[in-house]
Amino acid sequence: MTALRRFAAMFPPPYEARPDMTSKTSQFPKHSRDAMNGKHGKHGSTATAPAKSHPADASSSQPIDVDADEFAIGRSAIGGPQSELHGHATMSDSEELSAASDTLPRPAAQHWTDLDWPVVIWIGMIHAAALVAPFYFTWSGLAICVALSWATGSLGVCLGYHRLLTHGSFSTTRAVKMFYAWMGGISGEGSALHWVANHRKHHAFSDLDGDPHTPYEGGVWSHILWMFPRRDPAELDAHCRRWAPDLYKDPGILFLHKTFLLWHFIIGSALLFAGASLYDWRTGISWLLWGLAVRMVYVFHVTWFVNSATHIWGYRNYETSDNSRNLWWVGLLAFGEGWHNNHHAFQRMAKHGHKWWEVDTTYWMILAMEKLGLAWNVVKTPRGGRTAVS
Repeated sequence: MTALRRFAAMFPPPYEARPDMTSKTSQFPKHSRDAMNGKHGKHGSTATAPAKSHPADASSSQPIDVDADEFAIGRSAIGGPQSELHGHATMSDSEELSAASDTLPRPAAQHWTDLDWPVVIWIGMIHAAALVAPFYFTWSGLAICVALSWATGSLGVCLGYHRLLTHGSFSTTRAVKMFYAWMGGISGEGSALHWVANHRKHHAFSDLDGDPHTPYEGGVWSHILWMFPRRDPAELDAHCRRWAPDLYKDPGILFLHKTFLLWHFIIGSALLFAGASLYDWRTGISWLLWGLAVRMVYVFHVTWFVNSATHIWGYRNYETSDNSRNLWWVGLLAFGEGWHNNHHAFQRMAKHGHKWWEVDTTYWMILAMEKLGLAWNVVKTPRGGRTAVS
């Protein structure tokens, strides 16, 4: 909205150059691109897909697209046959128009009623509760905070939402997939359906017009304010259909989407009454505040730093068509997600740390799962043309 953008403009990123306004939808799996661009089989409607750019050589100044095979997510990775994605839903004319407009930047709101108040209240309430937490500090509460930060942040968001559901970096059983989707949900960052749709769109328009959270709109905008403008329900539904057609058809994912808030009340109540039963009510409140609010605020911001800071500061191992960068402190805090330039260069690759010092604890967990037989088809080798930065 206008006021939010003006506020965000007070904190501009430390660079001025803007990349060419070129859509990068071609970097998605072919079956996902077909669904995203409105191709629903011979009886469905077809929208014009952005042209795919294949530079003649690695030194070309044009945006470089990874080979389509790099993003051929298999059936097990997304929990459904690829053929289903071509006919995931038939959109009406109004829905197609809404989906097409989803490629454009979100329009600036003009009034406070254009805020998404449930989101504003949700994020504000969690931060307010975290400010109270120091008055109820206990070591057991801190231990719960650390454990749940890893469980929901590394396993839920980084491993589940990001590397499994968004990019298909490995395959696993449906039970494990749903467990990670649930863990990602109790991180508080939204349902898997919304999270994955937003992130796939970010990769398609990274640092271009249409990117949901580019720092070119301002550092604070890319960190938090981009979530506050309200979206029409029909527009949001079309957004999810286009960018997450595989998840839109998954009944388990839809169940977690519809029960997103319920799980937080269950977890919060369990922490409160467990602490009170084992110790006293003050301990129960401590477990609630540290295990829910403080933990969520931490996971919120380390994830948001990937959206903002790693597109502003840091170094680059690869030439990409956006401003993605590797930032060491985000890499450490965000369980390996801060090696963002590496990830944008090879989006489906399970390993984000490509240098020996680029610690990626989420990848370590994927390797452990592979040893236990819980993960397979792990994408370990970078494929496609990316030029290393000299």
